[in-house]
Amino acid sequence: MHKRIITAAVTGAVHIPSMSEYLPITPEQIINEVVEANKAGAAVVHVHARNPKTGEPTGDPTLMKKIVDGIRERCDVVIGITTGGAIGMTSEERLAAVPVCRAELASCNSGSVNFCFSPIADKIASPKFQWEIPFVKNTYKVPFANTFQGIEDYIRLMEQYGTKPEFEVYEVGMLNNIAYFVKTGLLKLPVYIQFVLGVLGGLPATFDNLLFLHNTAQKTFGGQYVWSCAAAGKDQFEITTAALLLGGNVRIGLEDNLFIEKGKLAKSNAEQVKKIRDIAELLGLEIATPKEARDILFGK
Repeated sequence: MHKRIITAAVTGAVHIPSMSEYLPITPEQIINEVVEANKAGAAVVHVHARNPKTGEPTGDPTLMKKIVDGIRERCDVVIGITTGGAIGMTSEERLAAVPVCRAELASCNSGSVNFCFSPIADKIASPKFQWEIPFVKNTYKVPFANTFQGIEDYIRLMEQYGTKPEFEVYEVGMLNNIAYFVKTGLLKLPVYIQFVLGVLGGLPATFDNLLFLHNTAQKTFGGQYVWSCAAAGKDQFEITTAALLLGGNVRIGLEDNLFIEKGKLAKSNAEQVKKIRDIAELLGLEIATPKEARDILFGK
């Protein structure tokens, strides 16, 4: 069984600044969070950009490149950038950073889904910024669209710039979508898959669902895939621990969960990374370095 890769998803495009003072917003804050998460044991990072003045998610390639360049200057972590962006962004906005950053990884969402986090609005009495409540409420009526044509376009652009797709899977049928592109010859095995559980509109974060995804992927790709797992909110540590036991890798971070334990906000991504690393090591598992993660993900 290979060493386990910890990915840190450091800020994302779901949580809003009013929810936690520890959510990184500026390029400098995001870079610092990545560096500290890497020191804590994260071999891979998943990066979004935000407007440094308001914290609003943005697909601005200039900001993304500033973040990626800053990370590269300070540590050797494997960098993955988002092409998920934020709900409501156009494909052009979501893809803009790929040719500019030429990151080793980029997310590639594997199908359309209702990705809803509008209930956040009910928990915020006094938002810090005007954009926050309309932004989260918009997810109640706008789907996260990822058509077959869109997925193909994303795969082709990533291949052009030497970026490996990280396929985000929210529903089991999305594995069939990935398999279709393998069948057409556009994708070569092994593929890299990130199971994302617990999103309102996707598969709930349960052990049964994780096992179902894992078993289905095994049958679909014949073992020629690398997988990781993320879980939204309170189920983060339980589900990622289960993933470790099943032989998978894990994604941790403030993009997926703002808490370190019930009722207690995480003060950093590194705090969450350390917790899952401690869990892994208590289970007798070894954590991959960035070099080892590259061997696992890219065969380098």
